[in-house]
Amino acid sequence: MTGARTLGLLGGMSWESTAEYYRLLNRGVADRLGGLHSARLVMHSVDFAEVAAMQQAGDWRAAGALLAGAAAGLERIGAAAIVLATNTMHQVASDIEAAITVPLLHIVDPTGEALARCGVRRAGLLGTRYTMELPFWRERLQVRYGIDLVVPDERDRALVHRVIFDELCRGRIEPASRTEYVAVVDRLRDAGAEAVIFGCTEIGLLLRPDDVPLRAFDTTALHAGAAVSFSLAEEVRR
Repeated sequence: MTGARTLGLLGGMSWESTAEYYRLLNRGVADRLGGLHSARLVMHSVDFAEVAAMQQAGDWRAAGALLAGAAAGLERIGAAAIVLATNTMHQVASDIEAAITVPLLHIVDPTGEALARCGVRRAGLLGTRYTMELPFWRERLQVRYGIDLVVPDERDRALVHRVIFDELCRGRIEPASRTEYVAVVDRLRDAGAEAVIFGCTEIGLLLRPDDVPLRAFDTTALHAGAAVSFSLAEEVRR
């Protein structure tokens, strides 16, 4: 694995999905290199309660400063790129990028590339209320890849958000919530979505792609795959 680049994993939001990133990154390197190979990683895991309070207060400046400082620290100890293991906190991606000289591997890009390869022009998005309602996901996907987003209605957004924070971030996987999420995807299909994005890094803990009636794109798996490609100096979008 000589020459592999070290990834800086910025996680804890939640630790449930960060653990999945750790598994996927190591599995991805092992699958490509074989033997006992694993990923070169340094990690900073924040206390999610502090970040969640900033989200609820709409204090994105404080959240951006917190994560920018953590990312800069990862760069100082050898990270060649930052992997922010959360969709929602890409709201402050520009703050992080301003604090580092290495790339931030943005979570929208591998998903946008995968959607574009499959010819998807209109995709449904599941995520936290912040991810579904703030413009950072929608704008990057549209500007870079020409793909439009469909989000659930207000009632369904509240449901999706509640399950993420009250269940998935706490390690609870409830079959009833899986059924409710599938119904939300049904309604996204009725609204014109050609595919569905699992746009929260915990959703893949609840849903498998074959659970839903649309082609599913799991941002956690796609993001981790792009990070493995970067580490192994394979082609990856910057």
